[in-house]
Amino acid sequence: MQPYELTISQAQRLLEVGELTSVELTRGGLAQIEVVEKRTGAYITITADLALAQAEETDRRRASGEERSLLGIPIAVKDIICTKGITTTCGSQILADFIPPFDATVMDRLKAAGIVMVGKTNLDEFAMGSSTENSSFHPTRNPWDLERVPGGSSGGSAAAMAADEAICSLGSDTGGSIRQPASLCVVVGL
Repeated sequence: MQPYELTISQAQRLLEVGELTSVELTRGGLAQIEVVEKRTGAYITITADLALAQAEETDRRRASGEERSLLGIPIAVKDIICTKGITTTCGSQILADFIPPFDATVMDRLKAAGIVMVGKTNLDEFAMGSSTENSSFHPTRNPWDLERVPGGSSGGSAAAMAADEAICSLGSDTGGSIRQPASLCVVVGL
């Protein structure tokens, strides 16, 4: 099994017993993104350098005895969630150059937990849609059938998981924006 094929619980166990490092896990995921992203279009921004730096830091934290359930786990983040110092577009050209000076609360908490952010996922512009075809950047395709949509608005997050481009991804849901893409991409949406 390749590192990018692991579930969160499998990855956690391997990290805890030292059979896998976060750097190895992250490199495996970034390699998979390199292979399939041109077909799926799950991401707007890939943060490879940041992810590898975070992975190295989480490996140091683990080596010093720190244990947290998400420590070192690579995660994709929907591009509507503010990430300090990293472009947050909300799927819109209007915000193509917006770099938030702060993190959303969920990012503060995930960073404290030691996640590794591999990138920002595509969405319908301003999370208004149900197909992820209406991003200002590009449509996202369902990895199971590239002629089909992944659902939306968190379609990039669901497609990234279904294509093994992320072990876990963060989306947002107001009227089905996690539930519908999870169903269409055959992943668990919570």
